[in-house]
Amino acid sequence: MMIRLLRFIWEGEWSAVLNLQNIEAGYGESMVVRQVNLLVKPGQIVCLMGRNGVGKSTLMKSIMGLIKPKSGSIQYHERDITTIPPDQRAKSGIGYVPQGREIFPQLTVEENLLLGLEAATDGRKKLPESLFDTFPVLRDMLYRKGGDLSGGQQQQLAIARALAAGPKLLLLDEPMEGIQPSIVMEIEAIIETIKRRREIAVLLVEQSLEFATSIADYYYVIDRGTIAAEGHAEQLSEDQVRKHLTV
Repeated sequence: MMIRLLRFIWEGEWSAVLNLQNIEAGYGESMVVRQVNLLVKPGQIVCLMGRNGVGKSTLMKSIMGLIKPKSGSIQYHERDITTIPPDQRAKSGIGYVPQGREIFPQLTVEENLLLGLEAATDGRKKLPESLFDTFPVLRDMLYRKGGDLSGGQQQQLAIARALAAGPKLLLLDEPMEGIQPSIVMEIEAIIETIKRRREIAVLLVEQSLEFATSIADYYYVIDRGTIAAEGHAEQLSEDQVRKHLTV
């Protein structure tokens, strides 16, 4: 009986960190995302895949509150956050690394990281030392301006800034896009570390089928604004996913 109950808690919606129900969102009268249902459970790495322009970033912005859904609901730890502003979502434990990084180029690395603490849910005022264990390159660049860093270093800074607040849910929108191969491997290793610890749930937008299949616990494939396929790694064949990724 207890085993069945624990399995229900893990597999059921009741345990979801993030629960999207029938989300429709877009820009003006143009709906980019239509009737999307999506779950992220505690400690999971959930991967959202699809071609460019099919609604992945729109969905991520809707979760963060940067776009207001036309209909549907967004629940975070069973709390309806559909209408609350982005800063309150961040302070509730949602970290967000947008496509294109969006660090502050005129601020130093340290100042960028300290801004991340504004969303800390535990009141922390100091950057955790573990942050520099995960991102050692940033320790040596604390007083350099963010704009002076390479693209890969800026991406590490953006992820570190989001992690500085100790989020319970991390939204990563194509973190490997436009990054040199050596840094891609470092970012992949960071995501793998997050997965091993199982302390943070991650919703990851990723184009690399090889990496997604190696890291994700569950997959959603979006096509033309709707979920075209979903499942665990063993449930979705590579052909099922790839047909929605090729032009």
